[in-house]
Amino acid sequence: MSDVPLIYLIAGEPSGDLLGGRLMRALVALTGGEVRFAGIGGPAMADAGLASLFPIDELTVMGLFEVAPRIPRLLRRMRETADAIRARRPAAVVTIDAPSFCAGVWRRLGPTEAKLIHYVAPSVWAWRPGRAAKLARRIDHLMTLLPFEPPYFERVGLPATFVGHPVVESGAAEGKGPAFRQRHGIAPEAPLVCVLPGSRPGEVRRLVRPFGDAVARLAERRRGLTVAVPTVSTVAAPVADEVSAWPIRTILLQDERDKFDAMAASDVALAASGTVTLELALAGTPMVVAYRMNPITHRLVRAMVRIEHAALVNILAGHEAVPELIQGKATPTRLAAALERLIGDPAARAAQRETFERIAERLRADEAPSFCAARVVLETIGQGAMMAQATNRQGDR
Repeated sequence: MSDVPLIYLIAGEPSGDLLGGRLMRALVALTGGEVRFAGIGGPAMADAGLASLFPIDELTVMGLFEVAPRIPRLLRRMRETADAIRARRPAAVVTIDAPSFCAGVWRRLGPTEAKLIHYVAPSVWAWRPGRAAKLARRIDHLMTLLPFEPPYFERVGLPATFVGHPVVESGAAEGKGPAFRQRHGIAPEAPLVCVLPGSRPGEVRRLVRPFGDAVARLAERRRGLTVAVPTVSTVAAPVADEVSAWPIRTILLQDERDKFDAMAASDVALAASGTVTLELALAGTPMVVAYRMNPITHRLVRAMVRIEHAALVNILAGHEAVPELIQGKATPTRLAAALERLIGDPAARAAQRETFERIAERLRADEAPSFCAARVVLETIGQGAMMAQATNRQGDR
């Protein structure tokens, strides 16, 4: 077993867990199974064969004032992770997003023979550009999700590869809208809104109630309105508690396939700013985007941010292709009005869909993102020959 490379992976939230699970499966495919895994992850990585060092839920937190009470435990977990890496002596450590936790692990790890690879670039093009140089001093290779990111890091000496955005292999473009409506008894012409209040506890706490109030107001103008609410396991309980009181027919969903079917079936969506906006774009679902954070955190972030837009679809489009209602603007009245305008304006919905098609092309690399990322990992640890041998074995069958 000592000749089989060990890859140590660290994911800190559900989106990173999905990336990690796909990466693990691609590594298995490219090496013919000649690879081992250890690290920290959630259910997707567990399904791919990872026994997590501790529950990923402990790292799923964001915002200055949300993190502060958990600092002692996070510091202890950083030390435990660094100790585990030194003990296991992997060929590579692949950290996936979660920049604060991963930076703490890198600092505590010290000199190591393992190649340090980070997956998901920090948004230096949006704020704190000095992070690019700091990252270059710590890791060996960076894998980016957005096509314009590598130059920001290459200019400070960090090799970076655009591997494509994982949303393109998520299945977001393959939802079955008519089947979803039939399954849930929703007539083809009946109004359906997809509501996505986030995947982190803090997001849900701040967004799910105004989102619910907004669709309740919308229902007063759109008779027969149904709402679909896709969610994830980490926040399913608080979301379920909130939506149970909504005065509208609400369909709560936890399965990924159901989520994409619901997106395809919906007339419009109301979504937290984040990767889900790219999923909606690939599904072709017109949307209104909103976000709220701790007011003090928001003021600190706004003082450092160098871009105009928050939603990824708008950043990639270069203009406000979809309405953004951030912080104090994310009120039920304004959210409901934005949804009502979008539902009632076919030209606005068509314009959004045209922009989504252009964005989708920019998110694709030469092959599936997970396989691009797996190739980078194997090449970085000098295992290109292993890929070739596995390919030859498959060709001989």
